[in-house]
Amino acid sequence: MRFDSLSAVMCLLVLGIGSLILLYCARYFQNDEPRLGIFAAEMVAFAGAMFGLVTSDNMLVLYTFWELTTVLSFLLVGHYAERASSRRAATQALLVTTAGGLAMLVGIIILGQLVGSYNLSAVIEAAPEGWLPGVAIVLVLIGALSKSAVVPLHFWLPGAMAAPTPVSGYLHAAAMVKAGIYLIARLAPAFADAAPWRPIVITLGLASMLLGGWRAFRAFDLKLILAFGTVSQLGFLTALVGIGSREAALAGLTMVIAHAMFKACLFMVVGIIDHSTVPATSASSHTSD
Repeated sequence: MRFDSLSAVMCLLVLGIGSLILLYCARYFQNDEPRLGIFAAEMVAFAGAMFGLVTSDNMLVLYTFWELTTVLSFLLVGHYAERASSRRAATQALLVTTAGGLAMLVGIIILGQLVGSYNLSAVIEAAPEGWLPGVAIVLVLIGALSKSAVVPLHFWLPGAMAAPTPVSGYLHAAAMVKAGIYLIARLAPAFADAAPWRPIVITLGLASMLLGGWRAFRAFDLKLILAFGTVSQLGFLTALVGIGSREAALAGLTMVIAHAMFKACLFMVVGIIDHSTVPATSASSHTSD
């Protein structure tokens, strides 16, 4: 395990905003909400998995927590299991992020074997060069980009708005979608000069920023507007932390904190609006039709 400045900032988001959203849940859900105890356990378990992810120095341990967040997000997005839209959104998010995670695992194994250690600190310090490390980096980036909903793997995030609003405020603003940003920020100082890095990270990040912003303009549902805005901002963050310089890293961390704070608040405000305008029987639901 490793707890440095980057991990500290991510832990502040994961645990701090997570605690506030759990408090928000106390008023958001009705007393007759089904499976509320299970939902609370899944949220706390997700926070624990994210905490493990951002403090892991061993890449295999990091991957274990990475997939735990995938499974728990599947359960949280599909909380309303009786609805076809929730089941479909949860399955889509699971398939995309799991496939990206498997690609990342192959890249992790290649890097670990080349360096002789599976510790992130050792890999960053050694930073192997050549075509095989380049392939490994591309595979790791596939996992990071799928987790952070970057083009062309962005389509699962708007669908995940079928989840309860606190899930969207936590997973899709402050926690899960920041995992890919965290991994890119962690690897950028060592691999930003590798041949495939900047063409992939910066090009796809800017494409996500533009596409997400354009789609947000065309949306009418409040949560979908926030979802496409999140895709746009995640693309911007990806490009920013992927540059690899110290100044860009500091700017990227500042934007990560700002985005988590304002986007989580916006999601929770949308939840309040839902409760004010939708009958009590469906106040904690969301339909993007």
